[in-house]
Amino acid sequence: MYVVDRDFGFAPNPFHNLCTLATCKPITRRVAKEGDWIIGMGGSRLNATGRCIFAMRVSQTITFDEYWSNPLYRDKKPVRNGSKKMMVGDNIYHLVAGNWQQLNSHHSYPDGSPNPHNVKNDTQTHAVLVSEYFFYFGAAAIEIPPVILLGMNYKNGRNHRVYNLADAQPLISYIEANFTHNKLVGDPFDFDA
Repeated sequence: MYVVDRDFGFAPNPFHNLCTLATCKPITRRVAKEGDWIIGMGGSRLNATGRCIFAMRVSQTITFDEYWSNPLYRDKKPVRNGSKKMMVGDNIYHLVAGNWQQLNSHHSYPDGSPNPHNVKNDTQTHAVLVSEYFFYFGAAAIEIPPVILLGMNYKNGRNHRVYNLADAQPLISYIEANFTHNKLVGDPFDFDA
């Protein structure tokens, strides 16, 4: 679990019937395994403390190059003059002769040139998390019953926190029992930005 500071629909990217985490959170992307849950909670910037923005069960972990070259993920490549969903595509990295290439994207400079800070941060790990089973609430983030968060000893803070499945199960069960998976309930908080 981690606090989502900015929610553009970029990290995670819940569009095109898959939820992907291909940028930001390099430590989370490096350690997550198939079957793990990644849960993004709201924070003070979004005025969403105690609310869940997304939950995704990792279906597979792939490399940036696999993400880039597989036609299944073509729609995840950004189209900067496309719809909002296309503009925030997260399939932005691939290697050419051992050097990272970054597409014109949410993580590049406004003129489309690569942003070295984001390239360095995002490529600390060569892992993209793909989920075929996810819940995305965005700006319609759901309030998690405080008793569940207290039971997990969850507190908003920097970095991600790891829970064993037994401790996290009440949260996962609450979401699964009350909401439909693979449905976008709300647009991202920062979609209009």
